[in-house]
Amino acid sequence: MRGVDALAARTIRRATAAMLTGAVALTAAACSNPGGAAGAGPEDSVVVGIASEPDTLSPLLGYGKDGNSKIFDGLLAFDAGMKLRPALAAALPAVSADGRTYTYKLRKGVRFSDGRPFTAKDVVFTYTTILDPKTNNASRTELDALGGVRAVGDDTVVFTLKYPYAPFAERTVLAIAPEHVAGRQDVNTGPFTTEPVGTGPYVLTGWSRGEKLTFTANEHYWGGAPAVKRFTMAVIKDDDVRATRLRAGDLDAAILPPALAAGFDGDKGRKTYTATTYDYRTVTLPSLDPVAGDPAIRRALDLVVDRQAMVDRLLNGAGKPAYGPVPTDSPWFAKGTERRHDLAGARKILDEAGWKPGPDGVRVKNGVRAAFPLWYLSGDKLRQDHALAYASDAKKAGIALTTRSGTWEVIEPRMKTDAVLAGGGSPGDPDFDQYPLLKSTLAGDGFNNMARYASPVVDRALEDGRRTDDPAQRRAAYDTIQRELVKNPGYTFLTHVDHVYVAADRWTTATGGLTTQVEPHEHGLGSGPWWNVEDWQPKK
Repeated sequence: MRGVDALAARTIRRATAAMLTGAVALTAAACSNPGGAAGAGPEDSVVVGIASEPDTLSPLLGYGKDGNSKIFDGLLAFDAGMKLRPALAAALPAVSADGRTYTYKLRKGVRFSDGRPFTAKDVVFTYTTILDPKTNNASRTELDALGGVRAVGDDTVVFTLKYPYAPFAERTVLAIAPEHVAGRQDVNTGPFTTEPVGTGPYVLTGWSRGEKLTFTANEHYWGGAPAVKRFTMAVIKDDDVRATRLRAGDLDAAILPPALAAGFDGDKGRKTYTATTYDYRTVTLPSLDPVAGDPAIRRALDLVVDRQAMVDRLLNGAGKPAYGPVPTDSPWFAKGTERRHDLAGARKILDEAGWKPGPDGVRVKNGVRAAFPLWYLSGDKLRQDHALAYASDAKKAGIALTTRSGTWEVIEPRMKTDAVLAGGGSPGDPDFDQYPLLKSTLAGDGFNNMARYASPVVDRALEDGRRTDDPAQRRAAYDTIQRELVKNPGYTFLTHVDHVYVAADRWTTATGGLTTQVEPHEHGLGSGPWWNVEDWQPKK
């Protein structure tokens, strides 16, 4: 899962501030051959503006675990409709009748960017290294079902599972690392973490922290040499600066908050793309805080928040209300778990629980004021807006929240007791989101289970959903989890946020025009209209 800023924040974490001077430096570097207001460079060059950068480029430490890494490939990949297709594998896996053995035949003739051949040994090396407790990979629990992996010759890999795990094939989109490079150095600190060698369509040529990542086309890519020869990801943390640079022609494309993207409506030289997502915004309610951890406070906040108003006013309609990590239009959503906006109901819950209004309107119980801090990531306009709207709604019920902004370095040490406006979300199987978000044994494990939520009922259902491939049993398990969150919500889920991109109208694909996929919380590098930039062609 990339849930609740957990694995995302570990693998795609904490964008360093891209100051205006850094953006100017990038402009000078990227625009030596400018293409005017609708393009940042020559037709075979693309410069995109993103809000964050990875902490590492090593698949062994979590990079590329969900595909679309550009430098690497997985055994499988997702197509435009989010269906699995072969990548480094020659075909989809053969699965045994008991669901515990997956056999992959590998594509022949694939080479890493250094010219060395790709073989089954590289697959075995990648998975066994990730599973090694000495490897600093926060996504290890995603492979909990994996019992072992072995090579049969150079072209066959066999995975053996400890229990039937229905979405295992989706886990094999993770990027494959070369044993002959990464296996000869410290997995956690070696040069491979910033100087990767992969089989993907692009080769990293430079990485200026907090400024940009530059790539050139892999002319020997097994899928065919990309037409876009130079690809730059400009790291610009500030939303307003990103929009300004796009308008000035310094960027060919960028991700923008819906309100800023609306400023490009009617621009004949650019197109706007809206991607549906699993990306949610939520408020963590830490169990160790005497106020945020109180069940009555949690239930009241779940009712007092006006989710639809947030969608309408903060997202300009580009999203939907969120009642948990599962979007309401997902087949896994438990109907009937929607929470209505009910200020009177919230006040009644607090009254009955002994939280009485004080002289200043803030409720008090046993001498404790219903007040606690709420942190959000500085520079992130959407989080700021969500935090302020949430605090405003809470105030109407007599709960006082003090909003504060900071970097993750400031916020992380405070997550144990302070609320955080967090994000998460991963398309596909409900296990991907809910296990790291809610499992009690993961409480306090970095950005996993940030609220330190603990429920025996939920823990049991999480294991039931993970350890069977029976569709009916899995649905029952995830329905149980979602209904339990209504009774004791350790988080207040606010919205599912559509991702909005603006791009110069200079490229197309063989299938006609640029597209987006259903996207996760982590986005900007492998997501957006450039998810398949290797397939782009200049418009004639």
